[in-house]
Amino acid sequence: MNPLTAEESAAALAKLPGWTLRGDGKAIARQFAFPDFRAAFGFMAQVALLAEKQDHHPEWSNVYNKVDITLTTHDAGGLTQRDIRLAAAINKIA
Repeated sequence: MNPLTAEESAAALAKLPGWTLRGDGKAIARQFAFPDFRAAFGFMAQVALLAEKQDHHPEWSNVYNKVDITLTTHDAGGLTQRDIRLAAAINKIA
């Protein structure tokens, strides 16, 4: 799988509300906020199931009601369609 070009990344991000391109252009990131820890953790469980289904796992962290997610394809050395697909699926459950 090849990394997306700058143009492809920009076009994909235009369709992914809330996601931003990391400064080096090799990943996308988004922070999600929830009413409380229980809701944040429930969201993480849903994302974990999506990630397993797609065999593509996020870099993420959770502090109380916030979940930070970064997506990149390490094997390709940057942002790929795998990241875009997972971000779109995450947006559907957020």
